[in-house]
Parts: sequence; C-alpha cells; structure tokens
Amino acid sequence: MQRRILGVLSAALLTLTTLIAMASVSYAAPQAAAPQAAAPQAAAPQVKAADFAGIVALSNCSGSVVRTPNSADSDPAMVLTNGHCLETGMPSAGQVITNRASSRTFTLLNSSGGDLGTLRATSVLYGTMTDTDAALYKLSSTYAQIQQQYNTRALEMVLQRPASGGTLHVVSGYWKRIYTCQLDGFAYRVRESEWTWKDSLRYTSQCNVIGGTSGSPAIDGASGKVIGVNNTINESGGRCTLNNPCEVDEQGNVTVRRQIGYAQQTYTLANCIAPGTTLDFNRSGCTVPRG
Repeated sequence: MQRRILGVLSAALLTLTTLIAMASVSYAAPQAAAPQAAAPQAAAPQVKAADFAGIVALSNCSGSVVRTPNSADSDPAMVLTNGHCLETGMPSAGQVITNRASSRTFTLLNSSGGDLGTLRATSVLYGTMTDTDAALYKLSSTYAQIQQQYNTRALEMVLQRPASGGTLHVVSGYWKRIYTCQLDGFAYRVRESEWTWKDSLRYTSQCNVIGGTSGSPAIDGASGKVIGVNNTINESGGRCTLNNPCEVDEQGNVTVRRQIGYAQQTYTLANCIAPGTTLDFNRSGCTVPRG
C-alpha cells in the first residue's frame, strides 16, 4: 500500500517525536463505491448451427425437403426451390403453375453434405415468379418413408412473417455450402428484369450468394425453421436488370445495393398447403398469386 504525502515538512522543525508519531500512522486507501447493479437484459436468442439435413441438390439449383406445422407424417413430402429453377424454364411475369405432372429427381443430402439417395417428384404443386420466386414439388415419398429410409428430417416452414434482425443460414445443396448472415430488413419491392417480388428478405453482405444457390432455404438461426427461399443477388451494380435486382419503395424510388442478396418469404405459400399435401388458395394466410 502506498502512503499519501501529507505535506512538505521543514527539516529544521522536525523533531524525533514527530517522526516517530508519523511513522506509526497508517492510511487506508479509499474504497471504491459499490457498483450499481445493472438492469436485467433479455438474453439474445441462441443461434443454432446449420447443417445439410433435409437439403437437396437439383440439376441447376438448390432446394430443401419441407413441411408445414400441420403436415402429417403420412402426407407426400415436398421440395422447396425457386420458380426460376423449374425444369421447364423461368415462368413469365404473371404466370402461375399448379399441379403440373413432373418426374424431376433430387439428390438428398445427409447432415454433413454427403449423398443419401434420390427423391422423385410426382408434380409441381406450385410455381411462379410473380410477387414471389418459389416452387413446391410434391414427392412420391411420404415424410415417414423418407425418415424411415434415410433417417433424416424435413425442415419446417413458418406460417407467419418473420422479424427483422435475426441470424440467417442460407444452405446450398448444389454447392454444399452454408452462408450465415443477418436479416437486414425487408424490401418493399425487388425488381429484376420483367419480374417484381413483394416484401423480400434482404441479407447483410456476408451472404454473398452465387449462381447455383438459387432455391436454398433461408433458415432462421434461432428456430431452425425456413422463413424464405434464396433467389437473387445484385452482382455488378446494374439497375433492375437480369442478375442485378433493385429495390423500389412505396414512392417508386429505386435503390441499387451492389452485391446484396435477397430471399422471398415462404409463409404466404406455406399457408396454402392443406392436408394430404394439396393446394388450397382459400386457406387463411394464403396470399400467393393464384393459378
């Protein structure tokens, strides 16, 4: 402990008694005030690690085996991807495809990205690039059969609009790559060439997605559930052109965000799925364009 200097004493006035008295005095260091308790804060949501369970690779894109909270294990399973990933090519603006026969195949991955086997579609349940960029395939296998044969699960799609600011995982089966970033917000409209999409999810720059990641599920990091389907990124700073989407606000103002990517929300489509993996546009919350 260091002593405090009390003052300058003249050598001529010091006496032996004074020196002895001073030598016997000890001064305690001042004690710091007790810290004030911090106000309790809500714990940040714990981010779950992402893997490739339930992810599929397409010939030209990525996708995932998905279900709704109301799906039964005995229902035919579904694969989610983009409308622009359909084997027949990109739908025109305004075009909606429903219940069209398909025998497309998908490579199912295990949690570490290895190939588990092949799944086959029976139909395109829904596909469009109008208002959203999404497609759902109905498979020949049920959820129970996939679980029994491959010991893997389907990803669950949310039925409500997500909140902004959370962690996202974009999981690509085509590249067997996982991107992690934040949900930066919502774009009122995203326009790319002839297509316009509503209320799109905007990524922070860490999700610098590339060709082949189209159709990857955008997975909420806290819940592990699918909130969107990855579909585009502004590659070179172009303005509303193919591979260079732009944002358009309520007043018609255009914003270009170079190398920023987007996903389309899927709750509007998930709410259209009825028991037996059938499409019902009259269900509450089903707001996608109708065929």
